[in-house]
Amino acid sequence: MTDGKTGLDDFLTPNNIICRAEDATGAELLNRLLALLKRHFPELDIELAGREVMAREELFSTMIAPGLAVPHARIPGLGAPLVAMGCAPEGVEFSVPQQPVKVMILLLTPLEEPNLHMQLLAALAGDFSAPDAIETVARLQTPSEVMAYFSGNQVLMSPYLTARDIMREDPVTLQETDTLRHAIDVFARSREEELPVLDRVGDLRGVVGLADLLKFTLPEHLLWLEDLSPIYRFQPFIDMLKSAGDTRIADVMREEFLRVDQEVPAIQLAKLFLVHGCRQLVITRSDGKLAGVVELRDFCAKLFWE
Repeated sequence: MTDGKTGLDDFLTPNNIICRAEDATGAELLNRLLALLKRHFPELDIELAGREVMAREELFSTMIAPGLAVPHARIPGLGAPLVAMGCAPEGVEFSVPQQPVKVMILLLTPLEEPNLHMQLLAALAGDFSAPDAIETVARLQTPSEVMAYFSGNQVLMSPYLTARDIMREDPVTLQETDTLRHAIDVFARSREEELPVLDRVGDLRGVVGLADLLKFTLPEHLLWLEDLSPIYRFQPFIDMLKSAGDTRIADVMREEFLRVDQEVPAIQLAKLFLVHGCRQLVITRSDGKLAGVVELRDFCAKLFWE
């Protein structure tokens, strides 16, 4: 937290809001938002901020939902978060072709406070979680109306990030009745390394990863052999592929794996990644149902460069 501030309207002011932006490209709207912040915060190095924002945009699009872009950057020495918003009801093209941006929120945060940065992004996602929120905000007529909307629909920043704040919802999954051949196809298309396995009513039954496919294919006694010449031609894999259409994923999956409740503090995930040497954590709801997953790379991205 910063000075007891708890939501978007605590960091946003009417002077930093542009309503009904017309005849502008996405890049022009971003520059107008940067100029607004510079006008009210003269100490801001606008050239540095602009470079950092665009460097981040080149790494990945900051469009977090259809019509909503949150270009952002972490600025060294910044005293507090700076926020500006532009609303374009007809949409402007920004970083993703054919996906017009109707609400653009420029977010600059202190480089030295990654937790605050992630808290604000999580709160923003919550502020726009209603199905019509982006369209509603885009068509507001005045900055005062924008401020009133967020003060009335405010999603408060939590004291700390939880697993739910950083997990990826709706991950690719498998059914325990799926065949091994189907699982191989899913791994190929999704480029995932590990997948949760559900039963027919959606209960979490296990996980299966690429390493599990190798382990299933190579019997343990083969791993102790010094001389692997009998299988130089990958015969165990050939045999596995021949029977993959008849093998159920339930025979391959692991039933014992790390389950992490979605309300666990996010810092706990860092400990689990290191202690257990895993690359993905399965996140569950209070009823044990699958809520999402957190991959090591995604976790590090949110902490270090997103």
